[in-house]
Amino acid sequence: MPESPIRKLVPYAEIAKNKGNKVYHLNIGQPDIKTPEVALNAVKNADIKVLEYSHSAGFESYRTKLSAYYKSHGLPIDVADIIITTGGSEALLFAMGSTMDVGDEIIIPEPFYANYNGFSTASGVKVVPVISTIDEGFALPPIAAFEKLISSKTKAILICNPGNPTGYLYSKQEILQLAEIVKKHDLFLIADEVYREFIYDVTDKHYSVMNIPGLEENVIMIDSVSKRYSMCGARIGCIVSKNAAVMSTAMKFAQARLSPPTYAQIASEAALDTPQTYFDDVIKEYKERRDTLITELQKIEGVKVASPKGAFYCIAKLPLKNADDFARWLLESYENNKETVMVAPAAGFYSTPNVGLDEVRIAYVLKKDDLIRSVAILKDALNVYNKL
Repeated sequence: MPESPIRKLVPYAEIAKNKGNKVYHLNIGQPDIKTPEVALNAVKNADIKVLEYSHSAGFESYRTKLSAYYKSHGLPIDVADIIITTGGSEALLFAMGSTMDVGDEIIIPEPFYANYNGFSTASGVKVVPVISTIDEGFALPPIAAFEKLISSKTKAILICNPGNPTGYLYSKQEILQLAEIVKKHDLFLIADEVYREFIYDVTDKHYSVMNIPGLEENVIMIDSVSKRYSMCGARIGCIVSKNAAVMSTAMKFAQARLSPPTYAQIASEAALDTPQTYFDDVIKEYKERRDTLITELQKIEGVKVASPKGAFYCIAKLPLKNADDFARWLLESYENNKETVMVAPAAGFYSTPNVGLDEVRIAYVLKKDDLIRSVAILKDALNVYNKL
């Protein structure tokens, strides 16, 4: 089981804080946006005498309301297409376990969300990476690159859209290209769409795999409340598919873990009543943060960064050889006026060895002034580190 490149540096952050240093956390996608009051109040006001199990698929009332939410956003998702999971993480495990056996292969464009490595390891599945590059803005690799990797063991292609850690938003054309190859080889297309609402430019639109005509039997969507409602600690997500056999199998996994957490479902169901103004303000804030971060990073000599179209991450290529060593050094040995930064070394977001060694993932989940200060610290740290 691989280490998390995001969390493995926590002991070093604790060292920095024990020295009295302030740490700017650019390493993890934990939004500082307030959770909607309607969700928090639903938990506070819940009149529960016995904290019972729920249905293994989750509250029917929640699934019904969630189906209506999706349909209002143009996604043709019915109640029977949804199983509530303990976070998007469990939904991904259910998806892999329901479609793949030990030794099967899944193709994933990299860099990708680091825990895909862990989920595949836990499922006995082999990740076959196809590399996207910072020079191309992390766009979808050529379909020919996918074709070369498909074997008798290939069962699925997994994408994150918009992407973590790149922030890249796949175009409708790219999604349809994937649909074509999936249909040709009778594979599953698993799409992690937890950042669907986080699109920043008016010219860009999210195209969901659930909208692909004629591919209903091959598509699985992963979703979560973590980022949408700033409810990472709720651990509520869902697996969505119109393939009855997949959902029947996923239900066996759901039954094996009994049920998703009750209070978190109460909060998540209530969160669906969050007004659109909440999202409008959140998107405006993140767009400003993105623009601030990219502008500041581009001022540092030798740094290359691809401007993200969605989510709240970017990959930055730094003028050094080993970002892992640099990230530890930032916390263990460096400080600037009793302040330092914590980044996520990007090599952990690749499964190909020795790729991304000079890259870091930065999450722009801090206020704009803190992002400006963080990049200033990063600039100074690079100067000091490269003179060692």
